[in-house]
Amino acid sequence: MSSISVGIIRGVPVLPTLLSIGELSARSGLAVSAIRFYEARGLLSAERSASGQRRFTRATLRRLAFIAAAQQVGLTLEEIRSALASLPDGRTPNRRDWQELSEAWRARLDQRIAALERLRDDLSGCIGCGCLSLRRCRLYNGGDVAAEEGHGSRLAHAFGTPGHLAG
Repeated sequence: MSSISVGIIRGVPVLPTLLSIGELSARSGLAVSAIRFYEARGLLSAERSASGQRRFTRATLRRLAFIAAAQQVGLTLEEIRSALASLPDGRTPNRRDWQELSEAWRARLDQRIAALERLRDDLSGCIGCGCLSLRRCRLYNGGDVAAEEGHGSRLAHAFGTPGHLAG
């Protein structure tokens, strides 16, 4: 049995309704500091015991799994917080929620896959070259469409940067 406190009712082990941060860490495999970080960023919430200690519902384990999966997709913590905040009453995502939210992320995943495939293909052409030239290298400076206009920054003005930096 783990270090998590367990009650016994009629001979059947019963998990506590609320978990300490240490118990949540042990069950999730995350460091206590990571759990505190997520809480500070608004991804998790905790109740406080009479002595001021954090207490998390067991559903927080599902939220942590959701956060980990969303990070694997490449979502930022702000995007994850926003997705969690979109759920009714701040509840933990269920299977249907996951299906709906993950549909929106599918295009992003497809873009990442395509970018990784381009990187892989360009890397094959660069093996042995070693140039890493700012002018020629497809890996280091891939897709440089402004190069035809000459050396230096050509797009800075378009983004509101003073023109003296462009060129």
